[in-house]
Amino acid sequence: MKVSLKDSEKLIWEQMRTPTSSSATHCKTLPKLLLLLILFVSLTYVVYTLKLVSTSRACNNDSPFLTNTLVTSNINATATSTVLRRESRETLRTELRHVVFGIAASAKLWEQRRNYIKLWYKPKTMRGVVWLDENVNTTTATSNNNTESLPPVKISGDTSRFSYTNRQGHRSAIRISRIVSETLELGLRDVRWFVMGDDDTIFVTENLLRILRKYDHNEFYYIGSQSESHLQNIFFSYGMAYGGGGFAISYPLAKALHKMQDRCIQRYPGLYGSDDRMHACMAELGVPLTKEIGFHQYDVYGNLFGLLAAHPVTPLVSLHHLDVVEPIFPNMTRIEALQQLTIPMKLDSAGLMQQSICYDKSKSWTISVSWGFAVQIFRGVFSPREMEMPSRTFLNWYKRADYTAYAFNTRPVSRNPCQKPFVFYFTKAKFNSTVQEIVSEYDRHRVPHPECRWKMDDPSSFDKVVVYKKPDHHLWDRAPRRNCCRVMNSNKKGTMVIDVGMCKEGEVSET
Repeated sequence: MKVSLKDSEKLIWEQMRTPTSSSATHCKTLPKLLLLLILFVSLTYVVYTLKLVSTSRACNNDSPFLTNTLVTSNINATATSTVLRRESRETLRTELRHVVFGIAASAKLWEQRRNYIKLWYKPKTMRGVVWLDENVNTTTATSNNNTESLPPVKISGDTSRFSYTNRQGHRSAIRISRIVSETLELGLRDVRWFVMGDDDTIFVTENLLRILRKYDHNEFYYIGSQSESHLQNIFFSYGMAYGGGGFAISYPLAKALHKMQDRCIQRYPGLYGSDDRMHACMAELGVPLTKEIGFHQYDVYGNLFGLLAAHPVTPLVSLHHLDVVEPIFPNMTRIEALQQLTIPMKLDSAGLMQQSICYDKSKSWTISVSWGFAVQIFRGVFSPREMEMPSRTFLNWYKRADYTAYAFNTRPVSRNPCQKPFVFYFTKAKFNSTVQEIVSEYDRHRVPHPECRWKMDDPSSFDKVVVYKKPDHHLWDRAPRRNCCRVMNSNKKGTMVIDVGMCKEGEVSET
C-alpha cells in the first residue's frame, strides 16, 4: 500500500507530539541540571568577587590584580631586606675604635687634671689626643709610670694669625676650637666620630657609644647639650653644644668643617669661647645641634647631689667642672669620689644614676633610688612628678641669680623640717653570677636632722639600704622609661631591702 507524502508528514508529526517515556523523563531532568549549574557558577562568581574586593582593600597597591606569585615575592624581598639591615647594624655598629677623643688641656693645670682623664680613658681600646698650649715636663710622670693610661700629648698649632677681640675671654679659645680640625689632620683611619671634651671632664664611654649608635655617622651630625644655667644659654645660645660637657661631630661633618673653619674663625673675632666659635661655623654649614641631655656641662657651684639624684631618663654620658663642684661622695677627695663611681659604672653603665621612685605605704615613706649613687627616704608622700625634679642643693653659675635662672625645673630640698631626706650613699657592689644580679649597698650619711613631731616611723632606724638589680645592657634599646623599685621584706634589723628593675605589666609608681 502506498503512503502519500502528506500522510507521511502527518505520521511524523504525530510521533513528535507523543514522545516515548524515556524521552519525557530526560526532558524533565535537563532543566534541573541547568538550574544547578547556573547556581554553582553564580555562587563561585560571588565568592571570587568578595575575595578580590577584600584583598584590594588590604593592600596599598594601585592595582588589585596582583598575582599570588608577585605578592609572595614582595613579602620575601621585604623580609630579606629587613634581615640584611638588622645584620648590617649588628656587624657594622659603632665601637670605641671608631671614636677619636680630642681633649682640650692647659699646661698649667695638667698635673692635677690628667688624673680625671686616667679615670675613664683606656689606651688599649680607645683613641685620643690631649692638645696642650705648650710643652709639659713628662719626665717625672714617665718614671712613675703615670702616663701609660693617658692619651698621647700634642701641642696645638700657632693661632697668632687669627684676631681675638673679646676683652673678657682668652685667645686660647681659638686653638681649642681648632682641635677637631687638627685631630682630623692626623690622618687616623676608620674614624666615625670626633668627640671633644675638657681635661676636667669624665666620660662614661659605654653610654657615649649608646648615644652615637642612634645616628648615621655618614651624615652631618653635631651632638651635645646646653648649659644648666638659663643665663649662660641666653648669653651664648640654646642651640650651642657646650664644649666642657663634650660634644660629638661625625667624620663627614669634621671634613666639611676643616675646609672652611679657618675662614670662619676670622669672621668671629669677638666671640668669647671655643664652643661658640664652633657653633658659629656649624650655623654657616647649616647643621643644627642634635641635643642629647646626657652630656652635662654643670655650670653650677656647690653640691651636685640634687642633679645626680634626679638624673633625667637618658644615659649619663659626661660630667664637667669637677674642679668647681664638691666631691660627689662625702668625706672623699674629688678623685676618690669619682673612683668610687667607677664601681657601679663597670657593673651596669646603662643604669648608672637612673632614678626609681617607690613607696613604703605602711610607713607613709617616699623612696628615691639613684642607682649606683644614693638612696633617699622621705617622711611623707611625694608625687613622682615632684620627685623627678632636682632639689636645689647647688648654686647658679651666676651667684646673684636665684633658682629661677635654670634651664629646667627645680624644687626646694624640703618645705618642712620633717621632710628633709635621709640620704644613703653608695659604698660597694658585687655581681652574683649565680642569679645574674647586682647587689649594691648604701650607708646612711650621718648628719643632724631637725626635730620632727610627726607621728610616723623615723627612717633613722635604718643604717643601710641593700638594692638588688639585674644588669640591663639593653635598657636604652627600648623606649625611655624609669625603672620601678619595690620595697622588700628584710630579715636584718636596720637594713632596708629594695628591688629595682623593669616595670612589670600594669606597674606604676603610685601612692
